[in-house]
Amino acid sequence: MEKVTLLDKTFRRYIPQEEIEKGIDRVAAALEKDNAGKDDIPILLCVLTGSIMFTSEVMKRVHFPCQIVTIKLNSYNGGTASSGRVVFTSGLSADVAGRRVYIMEDIVDTGNTLLALKQFLREQGASEAKICTMLFKEEAYKHDEPVDFVGLRIENQFIVGYGLDYGEIGRNLTDIYILDK
Repeated sequence: MEKVTLLDKTFRRYIPQEEIEKGIDRVAAALEKDNAGKDDIPILLCVLTGSIMFTSEVMKRVHFPCQIVTIKLNSYNGGTASSGRVVFTSGLSADVAGRRVYIMEDIVDTGNTLLALKQFLREQGASEAKICTMLFKEEAYKHDEPVDFVGLRIENQFIVGYGLDYGEIGRNLTDIYILDK
């Protein structure tokens, strides 16, 4: 579909599924390389709800043993802009103490959520925490902390699809759409 209407807004196709999958392939290949020669079992930390599709696609592509753990955070107020406040709405589904953790994010924009999550993981005793994201809005990113694995770099616009939502709608779209102004 070239355009979709979700609630009160119309979006136009921005990134086709094939391009998204190439970005996911790049992340999975980089994770394979990062795990070469290591015999511990890392955690893929799925940040709910947006990164479910990304995490599941990466899982299908990696060949090292890994554990899936979830956490739910929120920094959006249901609209198209971040509230600026990170809320932990559901805790970790497993212990991360002494473990390597790959934070699986659908999108990184300001980076506030990730920094709060990395600090939380340090407090929980994780031995290492690296950031993996399907999408990275470099121009919106406000921190020096590196984003370790990036699928695609995108402009600083509000998007939906492939796990990302507008008012909890649109996550099931297989392409990514941008607000049609």
